[in-house]
Amino acid sequence: MTTEPIKRILIVGGGTAGWMAAATLAHHYRNHALSIQLVESEQIGTVGVGEATVPSIIRLNQYLGIREADFIVATGATFKLGIEFADWQSQGESFFHPFADFGVPVGGLPFFPIWLKLHRQGQAAPLQEYSLAASMALAGRFAQPDEQARTPLALYSYAYHFDAARYAQLLRRYAEQRGVQRVEGKIIDVKLDAATGDIQSVDLDSGASLSADLFIDCSGFRGLLIEQALATGFDDWGHWLPVDTAIAVQSERRTPPPPFTRATATAAGWRWRIPLQDRSGNGHVFSSDYMSVEQATEELMRNLDGDPLGDPRPIRFRTGMRKKFWHRNCVALGLASGFIEPLESTSISLIQTGIEKLFQFLPDLIPQPEKVAEANRLNRAEYERLRDFIILHYKLNGRNDSDFWRELREIQVPDSLQQKMDAFAEDGRLLSLEQETFLEPSWLAIYNGLNFQPRGYLSDVDRLDSAQLAVVLKKMHRAVATAATHAPSHDDFLRQTMAGVETH
Repeated sequence: MTTEPIKRILIVGGGTAGWMAAATLAHHYRNHALSIQLVESEQIGTVGVGEATVPSIIRLNQYLGIREADFIVATGATFKLGIEFADWQSQGESFFHPFADFGVPVGGLPFFPIWLKLHRQGQAAPLQEYSLAASMALAGRFAQPDEQARTPLALYSYAYHFDAARYAQLLRRYAEQRGVQRVEGKIIDVKLDAATGDIQSVDLDSGASLSADLFIDCSGFRGLLIEQALATGFDDWGHWLPVDTAIAVQSERRTPPPPFTRATATAAGWRWRIPLQDRSGNGHVFSSDYMSVEQATEELMRNLDGDPLGDPRPIRFRTGMRKKFWHRNCVALGLASGFIEPLESTSISLIQTGIEKLFQFLPDLIPQPEKVAEANRLNRAEYERLRDFIILHYKLNGRNDSDFWRELREIQVPDSLQQKMDAFAEDGRLLSLEQETFLEPSWLAIYNGLNFQPRGYLSDVDRLDSAQLAVVLKKMHRAVATAATHAPSHDDFLRQTMAGVETH
C-alpha cells in the first residue's frame, strides 16, 4: 500500500453504494485536488432489496445539504418509526421495535426496572405503550420529534422507506454536479502491481483502461476487487444466521402507508413489507435448507396486500463479512464488504459508516498502515455487534411449528452475545460494547418483545413507594396515548411535507 497522497479515486459499481460514495467523497474532499471516477455497466443490475433504513440516514442527507422534503419527493419516501415484528414469539402475537427509548427515569432511576417491578405486580401497561414512537406508528400517525418539548417522552428518532434506485439517481445528479465522472463499461480484467500487490488498473470491455490511487469496490456480492482480485477472505456466519435466499417483488398498495416496516415470521424465515408512497416493497427471506424457492415464492405471493407489479425474483446471499474491508489500496462498501440479512434495515447504514471510517482515517488523503488497521478493527467490531443483534431475534424466538425455529433456539451464540444475554437475564442490565449500531433501547425492545425477562431488577427500585410509582406510570402512559392521538395521520404528514416542492 502506497503512502503517497491520493489524487485519483475510482469507484467500481454504481447503485446505492457507488453513488453514496461518489456524492459524499465529492462533498467531503471538495477542497482537495482530487479526481473521482465511477465506472458502471447498464448491463449489470443492482440487488436493490433494501428500501428501509435506520435514523443515521438523516445525518447523511443533512451533511450533503439535501432538504428532507426534496428527498421525500425525489425518492417516493415515507417515514419510518420502527419495525413491527409479527409471529416471532408465537403466531398471532406481535411487538414493536421503535427508534426510541421507553418511558423516562423516575426518582433518578432508569425506567425499565421500575416498569418491570410494577408490571410483575399487574400495575403497568405493556412496555411499548410507554413509547410515543411505537404508539404513533401503530395508530398510523406521524409527527417529527419536538426537540424543545418539556418532556423526554416526546423525543424519538425516525428513518425512511424509499426507492433505492431513485435515491441512487438523486445522488448521481448530486455527484456529477460536483465533478464526478461516470464511465460506462463492464470490467473484464483487474491488473495488480507485481511489486506491491496493489490494484493498478481495471480494463473495460470497450478497450479502455482506468487507473487510480484508491479503488472503492461497490461491485456487490461478487467483490470484484476486494475478493476476486485481492483474495481478502470472507468470514461466513451462516451457522448462526442460516437464511440464504430472498424473494422480492413490488405490489400495489391499497391502503394508506403505515409509518413502519413489518417483519412477519414464516416457517423458515420471515417476510418484509415496506410501504412507499405509490407501492409496497415485499420480500421473503428464508433458509433454502428448510424451504424451497417455490414454497417461499408461493408464501410471499399469497400474502401481498395488492396485485404484484412484476415477477418475483430470487436473490442468493451469504451472511458474513470480508476479513478486511480496507485491503491494500482498495476499500469495499456495501455488499462487497459484507452482508447481514435485512431484518433491521442496516444495509444502507453500513455503507454510510464505511464511508465515514474512510473519512476518519484518511483526513488528508494520505493512507497510513496503522490507520487502515484501526479502520478495519472498528469495521469488524461494528459488523460483529450487528451480527449479534440479529442472532438475538432468532435465538429468543418462541415458535414450535418448524424445525427451523426450534433448531435456532438451540444454537450456541457468540461469546459477545452470550455475555449480554447473561447480564440481562440476571438483573436487566443492558451492556453496550464498542461500535454498537443499535443502542440499549433497541436491545430492550427485542428482549422484552420476545419475552426474555430478567430474574431480578435494580434493587434501588425497592426504596421507592410502589403506589406512588404506579401513579407516575399511569400519568406517563396517558401522556403518550394523548400525544399519539394528536399527531396527524402519516398520509397527511406526507402530503404536508411534499406541498410546494418542485418536481423535475
